[in-house]
Amino acid sequence: MINPATYYIHYLKQLKQLLNKINQSDNTNLLNDRLHPNMLDLHQQVRTTIGFTLRSCCPLARRQIVNFSNNQYGIASLLSEIDLTIDYLADIPPEHFSFDCHGTIRTTAGFADLEFSPMDYFLIYTFPNFLFHYSMVYAMCRKSGLEIGKADFDGCHKYPLGFSFTDAK
Repeated sequence: MINPATYYIHYLKQLKQLLNKINQSDNTNLLNDRLHPNMLDLHQQVRTTIGFTLRSCCPLARRQIVNFSNNQYGIASLLSEIDLTIDYLADIPPEHFSFDCHGTIRTTAGFADLEFSPMDYFLIYTFPNFLFHYSMVYAMCRKSGLEIGKADFDGCHKYPLGFSFTDAK
């Protein structure tokens, strides 16, 4: 049985570490940065990343989608939202998640009305969208010069301090 909450919790903890690194760098203006003028700023990319965990897990656990956004701006607000989301997801019993192929989940993506089986909802829509917005956060942090690497993204990789793929022969 798949428990999607465990995957999201893992990456939410990584997201929290990224935000703590931004906070330690005193580069809080980074929250306003965008990769492109018509893309969301970093603050909203984080909020959207968090939101996709709940947009995914709540319907899969047959619950109403909740939102822990407090409409405050800043790293402290985002960290609080992550903590509340992690606590909520951790409290969903694994057996509540259903990937019954006979059910359908309806959602919207931009201006598109979509309908998925639960498994497709998770694999085609929500988890990839979560990773997209999370990747944007990572890319924006990296582009700003924040000292982060792949281990900060996935919590798995390990490289020696100062390692560079472009300098490696």
